[in-house]
Amino acid sequence: MNDTSLLGLVANASIPVQLVLVILLFASIFSWALMYVKRGYIKQGQAEATTFEGRFWSGINLTDLFAQLSGRQEKRFGMEAIFESGFREFARARKAELDDSSVVRSAHRAMKVAMSREVEMLDSNLSFLATVGSVSPYVGLFGTVWGIMESFRGLAGVQQATMAMVAPGISEALIATAMGLLAAIPAVIAYNKFANEVDSMVIRYENFLEEFTGILQRQAQAPS
Repeated sequence: MNDTSLLGLVANASIPVQLVLVILLFASIFSWALMYVKRGYIKQGQAEATTFEGRFWSGINLTDLFAQLSGRQEKRFGMEAIFESGFREFARARKAELDDSSVVRSAHRAMKVAMSREVEMLDSNLSFLATVGSVSPYVGLFGTVWGIMESFRGLAGVQQATMAMVAPGISEALIATAMGLLAAIPAVIAYNKFANEVDSMVIRYENFLEEFTGILQRQAQAPS
């Protein structure tokens, strides 16, 4: 009697179908691991941005805030990194006695570069989730088509085919489609969620960058 349990169907599947299932399984595992890491990183970035904005708008002297950040051993990221890059370049340009507009432009460029690095970190590996979400169903479908072809090929020398003869082969083939969907659906949902959260963070960074640029412009124009 054929083993019609899930494990039995997988064990009795053809080698190409088994390879497809293994590929989809690893894709799913890597996707979930990436979701866990990315979720933590974005949450940390959101919390850091909220905390830093509270400090920045509390009325603290910007020189003191820069000194506090620069004196920390851990690496700055997110809004802190944007602020630190901008203020460091602002202080350097003023020390070089550049004109006011050049000072502000130089600080603005430094912040744009820092923001690009932070956005790149937020976006990193999201393309993997998009790839898994878009490709997995087709990989699973390939396994299904191959399995069905093998099932019907096995009936070539049979004079009278019955559903009982075809059903196990078709069942094991359809597992590949199910596995493809199981890998794709969470990846697509996670990608859309993370992409929206990254877009929201980018807007926060851009707003802060422009507001801080305005503050630096007023400081540059203020009499020494």
